[in-house]
Amino acid sequence: MDISVIVPLYNEAESLPELHAWIKRVMDSNGFTYEIIFVNDGSTDTSWQVIEELSAQNVEVRGICFRRNYGKSPALYCGFERAEGDVVITMDADLQDSPDEIPELRRMIIEDGYDLVSGWKQKRYDPLSKTIPTKLFNATARAVSGIPNLHDFNCGLKAYRRDVIKNIEVYGEMHRYIPYLAKNAGFDKIGEKVVHHQARKYGTTKFGLDRFVNGYLDLMTLWFLSKFGQKPMHVFGLWGSLMFIIGFIAVIVVGASKLYALAKGIPARLVTDSPYFYIALTMMLLGTQLFVAGFLGDLISRNSEQRNSYQIREEI
Repeated sequence: MDISVIVPLYNEAESLPELHAWIKRVMDSNGFTYEIIFVNDGSTDTSWQVIEELSAQNVEVRGICFRRNYGKSPALYCGFERAEGDVVITMDADLQDSPDEIPELRRMIIEDGYDLVSGWKQKRYDPLSKTIPTKLFNATARAVSGIPNLHDFNCGLKAYRRDVIKNIEVYGEMHRYIPYLAKNAGFDKIGEKVVHHQARKYGTTKFGLDRFVNGYLDLMTLWFLSKFGQKPMHVFGLWGSLMFIIGFIAVIVVGASKLYALAKGIPARLVTDSPYFYIALTMMLLGTQLFVAGFLGDLISRNSEQRNSYQIREEI
C-alpha cells in the first residue's frame, strides 16, 4: 500500500464527508493505493456515525472510536499501530490542512529520502493571540531539540516513512514533538515543506492557551529524558555532589573561623548565630537529596525494559 492517512478528530462531523471526498479525489487522480484511518477521540457529536457511513460506502475507510476524549497523542499512537502504508500522512480533520499537499509530501519521502517531512503553515489564518505564542514556542523547540530547520513543530500535516512511526511512541501530549522523538530514535533526515493553511470552515478550535504552558513542560521533560533518561545519576549525582562539597567546605570554614577566634582570644558569636552555617547545612542536605534522587533514578532505569533501547538501521 502506498499511503496511510491518519486523521485524529474530536467533534468534526460536519467536515468529515468533505475531507474524505477531497482525499479520495487526490488519491485517485494520482493512482495511489491508500487507506484513511479516522480516529474518533471521544466525540460527543455525530462524528462516529459519519465515519461508520463512510466506511460502509468506501473500502479504504477505517475507523477507531475511543470511549472518551484522551487527546491527540493517543489518537495518533493508535493510528500509527494500524497503519500499513509505505508512507504515512497525518492531518487534522478541520479542513485547515490541504490534502493537495499529499503527493509532494510522499515524493519527498520516497525520492528525496527524508524520514519525516513536517508542514510549515507560513501564512496562517489564526488570531495574533495564537500566532505570537506559536512563534515563541517553535523558536524554543528549535533551540532545545537541535532541529533548526523546522518552523512549525505543531503542524498536523506531516509525512513519515513507515519505519519512523513503528519505532517511536507518542504519549501524553508529545504529538507536538514527533520530529524530536524521531531524531532521538535515529531518524535524523527531517525536512520541511511550506503548506497551504486554510481558515476553519466548521466548528471551533479544540485547543486553548494552556497548550503552550503544557508544551514547554513537555519539551523540558523530553529534553531531560533524551539526555539523561538512561543515566539520571550523571546529572543528579553531579549537582548533588557539588552542592554537598561546597556546603561541607563552608561548614569547615565557619567552624575554623570560630576556633581561630577562640585561640586568639577574639570575641566571636556562636556558630549557630551565623547565617552562613545554615546556608551550608541546607546545601549539604539538598546535595544529599539530589544524590539519592539520582541513585534511585539509576536503579529504576536499570530495571526498565528500555535500558538497552537503540535502533538498528540495517544488518548484514
